[in-house]
Order: sequence, then structure tokens, then C-alpha cells
Amino acid sequence: MELRDLIREYMLVPGLAGHEDRIRARIAADLDALGLAHRTDRLGNLSTTVEGDPAAPSVLVFTHMDQLGFIVRKVEASGLIRLERLGGVPERALASQSVLVCTRKGDINGVIANKSHHATTPDEKYRVVPYAELYVDCGFASKDEAHAAGVRIGDAVVYRPNVIDLAKGRMAGTSIDDRAGCAALMVLAEALAKRKAGPTVHLVWAVQEEFNLRGVLPAAAAAKPDIAFQIDLLLACDTPDMTGRGEVTLGGGPGISLYSFHGRGTLNGVIPHPVLVALFEDVAEAEGLALQRSAHTGALTDLSYIQFMGEEGVACLDVGFPMRYTHSSLEVVDPADVAGMVALLDAAIARIGPEMRLIR
Repeated sequence: MELRDLIREYMLVPGLAGHEDRIRARIAADLDALGLAHRTDRLGNLSTTVEGDPAAPSVLVFTHMDQLGFIVRKVEASGLIRLERLGGVPERALASQSVLVCTRKGDINGVIANKSHHATTPDEKYRVVPYAELYVDCGFASKDEAHAAGVRIGDAVVYRPNVIDLAKGRMAGTSIDDRAGCAALMVLAEALAKRKAGPTVHLVWAVQEEFNLRGVLPAAAAAKPDIAFQIDLLLACDTPDMTGRGEVTLGGGPGISLYSFHGRGTLNGVIPHPVLVALFEDVAEAEGLALQRSAHTGALTDLSYIQFMGEEGVACLDVGFPMRYTHSSLEVVDPADVAGMVALLDAAIARIGPEMRLIR
């Protein structure tokens, strides 16, 4: 399977957190094409297992299918649609964005309204409008028209799917977080299915990461892994507004997170298992692969909760690819970084055997 094509195709499928059915069906079809049996749990997590040496530590590798967005909160008498935010949507980047309202009758184009420039006061020109004051214009002239088209309270609303090719092979588009991870996991599944040795590996395309960071937990509980790797973005720090946040660069290859923390209500994070850090460092050096290092606050993954599962806990490491402009409608990725991440994971997993001791 071609990684770049998969990234593009997955990005074009809507899949708000809690509404992942369409992207899950697409990914399941690709697993079918690989001849890999799969299962879906009650929460919607999609899993497959590649059996290996039962004496080796078992491995969970996962990423999330869902994207952030909105829920229809109210339909005004005028036919305009009010929104409730789902996930960390940046309010300063919402005005004039094109969106899809995903209804049972089909997807409806809309635009998040932006007050006409000629009517704005000086103060309004520099004000970020809170999402609760914004509305979506789908062209309806009344609530009845909106209802007749299928719009209901609770419907999913996402950035209108979009992919743009940039210079140097880079891509911009919607939901690179984490459809690039979904594509990477599929390519990894293809590689693992062809191998003749190694540990048992459970692969999961998870739900609701953007909502509550816990969607993967039922699938992880079923897998009972000794080791878990999560595939997600690393904050690219090579633009003028990010230079103080770290050293990860777009095009610099894959990386690992050495520290993550979020204290605004969640109070959680991951300090990775040193055996796994050493594994990736050794593999990168031996295979001649790039390995960037990230440490930052303000972001979490589901791994924060998986590490505490079971009687002995789970050895964890976040593995990622650099990405710019996170959670906006046009994120940016270099597919070469994602390909390097797949190679790094494949080589690291191949080294996990019965002799590995997961002692901190």
C-alpha cells in the first residue's frame, strides 16, 4: 500500500469523535484487502492482531481515527446552525471556515459565518469570536428547510475535507491528526503480516481521542499488552512562532516523546519507559534512521491512561511525526517523516524478544 495515497484518502473521509463509522469502514476494507481478520468493540475501536512469539512481551501499537469538530447545538428560526465544540478546536481560526454538516440524509456544505468586514467596528476587527457566538450558514432560509434537509441537534460537523499538495512533497489538509497515523499503522500492519518472527502485535485504530483521551481503553484492556506505542503528531518547532518550544523540524524524520504533561484539569502525562527509549535510540543508530526528540507540556495522548493498566502497568512510548498548525483546518505534514516512522517502528518491534526485561 502506498503511504501517501492512504494519507490522502483517509483525510477525505469525515469522522468526528464518536462518529467514526465511515473512516472505520474504510480502514476495515483495507485490512480485508491485506487478509487480516479484525474486530470492532462496542465503543468502535477497530483491532487486528499479528500473532508472534508467546514468550516475548506482547505489543500494542495504536493511533486514533477520530477528528475534532463540532456538534449541532441549535437550529435557529432563520435556518442558521449553532454549534457546540468537540475537542480542542482553535476559536481564533474558525471564522469563514468551510464545514460539512454530516446528517443521516447526507453531507451538507456550510460556512462558519464571519461578520461582514464593512460592518465591523474597530474593536471587532481584533476580537476572537467565541465559538458559541458563531453559526453555520448552509443556505437555508428557515428551520423547516434545515430540518427537511436532515439537520438535527446532535449531528456531527467537521472541517470540510481538503488535501493540498505543497512543495518538497509535503501535504496540507484536514485531520492529518491523526489520519497520517492511521495510514502509517496500515502500512505497518502490511509489513508485520509478512514477517516470520517477532512478538505478538495488536494494532488498534481507536476512537474518541479528541474527545476524552480514553476511547482506546476497552481495546487495550482486551489486548493486555506488556508494551504500548501510540502513533501521533509531534509539534514541529521550525516556524517563527514555535522556535521556543523545541527542536523538532518538519522533514527531519520521526521522533519520540521524552516527556508530555497536561495540567489543565487532566493532570496527566507520560514519562516513557527507559528500556523503550533505549530500544528506539539503538535501532535508529543501527539502521541509519532519523530520530528526533520532543519534550513539552500542553498535549496528551491516550497512552497517559494505558500506562496504568493491569497489575504491573504497561511500558509506554509515544512515537510520532512532525506536524505544523495543529488542530487547524489545514495542518501540514511531510509524508517522508511518516514513512520513516513506520520503518523505525517495524525495526524496533523486530527486536522485541523473550530476553527483553521491562525494568525501569
